[in-house]
Amino acid sequence: MRPIGINTWVWQSPLHDQTAPEAVAHVAELGFDVVELPLEQEGDLTAAAVRPLLEEHGLAACVVGAMGPERALVAADADTVAATQRYLRACIDFAADIGASSVCGPFTAQTGRTWRMDAEERRSIIADLREHLAPVVEHAADRGVTIGIEPLNRYETSIITTVAQALDALEPLLGEHLGLALDTYHLGIEERSSADAIRTAGSAIAHVQVCGNDRGAPGGDQTDWPGIRAALDDVDYRGPLVIESFTAENAAIAVAASIWRPLATTQDDLARDGLAFLRELERS
Repeated sequence: MRPIGINTWVWQSPLHDQTAPEAVAHVAELGFDVVELPLEQEGDLTAAAVRPLLEEHGLAACVVGAMGPERALVAADADTVAATQRYLRACIDFAADIGASSVCGPFTAQTGRTWRMDAEERRSIIADLREHLAPVVEHAADRGVTIGIEPLNRYETSIITTVAQALDALEPLLGEHLGLALDTYHLGIEERSSADAIRTAGSAIAHVQVCGNDRGAPGGDQTDWPGIRAALDDVDYRGPLVIESFTAENAAIAVAASIWRPLATTQDDLARDGLAFLRELERS
């Protein structure tokens, strides 16, 4: 069965070395196999603090980045692009140093930034993305880490929103160290069929995040979970299924993710219910 993980954004943001011991221990106590660690700013988390925690609690890890203000690989000045590349290299280094195999996120432009593009401008944007992402992928290869580029929904980006767009944009760079990070929430908005999109992505899938169609726990929602599981089986995806949801208690993350109400009675309930559902889904 695929391992099941959860992102610490379910409970808090940002995560630091000082708060990581409690967070990692809690994820292990709940019974997860994997903890997804957000590195929002370089230095928030260090391998010296985190790696012993993973070993102590027997957890695997994956890393996600955040494309906040002043981060972009396209439609930005040279200083912004260079700073974003440095940040992504820091994410890769952190992942390599804690033994995580992937770094995932919507590594194109600031999340929430949208604008209309004609065909010529889109070609120019994609050319810039390939050029500015290439040295980051090279660094990932040097460190033995895979980058997963996440298509977002139309309200969070206008650059890459579908699997087809991602495959087209990234085609020259796709391979062992660059793939796609798929999130069932975004698939449910942008794809005609989430299962077909997964099959289209195929071996390019580097990582999979899951949640209910309301951003709450997977299970008991409108998502075709048996169809998604079957599609993941068809493409032989054996990586983790990681619950990504968010707390409404942190103002910055609630606004960024449009979390305007609690998504469960408690965040622990969200985690437990999602874990139980995914375990049963995998068993079936």
